[in-house]
Amino acid sequence: MPRSYLAKDETCAGKVRQLFDTIAPHYDRINNLQSLGLHHHWKRRLVQLADIQPGQRALDLCCGTGDIARRLAACGAQVTAIDFSEPMLQIARDKGPSEIQYIQGDALDTAQPDNHFHAVTIAYGLRNLADFQAGLVEMHRLTRPGGRLCILDFGKPPSPLIRFWYEGYLEWVVPRLGQALAKDAPAYAYIHESLEDYPAQAGTATALEELHCQQIKTQNLLLGTMSITTAVK
Repeated sequence: MPRSYLAKDETCAGKVRQLFDTIAPHYDRINNLQSLGLHHHWKRRLVQLADIQPGQRALDLCCGTGDIARRLAACGAQVTAIDFSEPMLQIARDKGPSEIQYIQGDALDTAQPDNHFHAVTIAYGLRNLADFQAGLVEMHRLTRPGGRLCILDFGKPPSPLIRFWYEGYLEWVVPRLGQALAKDAPAYAYIHESLEDYPAQAGTATALEELHCQQIKTQNLLLGTMSITTAVK
């Protein structure tokens, strides 16, 4: 694609913010189409694995239009949700409930207190950070001892054949959905581009081990094209 949003340089954060500001009005609809609605199931599973209890505190990073935050709130949690795209946050606020605290901020520097949350979640955001390991460090800092870190994101299938077809879908089909529905193919080419340097489920598990997390588990979804990694601080 002629325009790159995810060049790994000092302009990266600004470009990613521009990307999500651009696609915010179309984000939910295209997610439904490109995943055939399966992302709802995967997000429900993420919240189940967060094992949040009524009255506990939960933080959802890169919250987008609020799918995870609303599910955490439905479990009775006190929910804080952070995203750096104000258009995304406005859509999330409009969907309610008003009890969720939506904050515009940086997932690498949230300004939230240490050891505060019973669960910290991030869905489809870790690979877009300028430094995914720094993102996990921040998640770890925010999680109270015994709390859970939960990451849902695109994976890298172990099968070379599955990976070939999967990467072809992301590189060629998804941008054309973006062009048809949002008139912006490069904004949807970001998924394939963001996976080039992202170590996916294996690298996430290794980084959590280096943070001395316990009970690290990875669930491969849809033949490893998606994954959920969880850990206990």
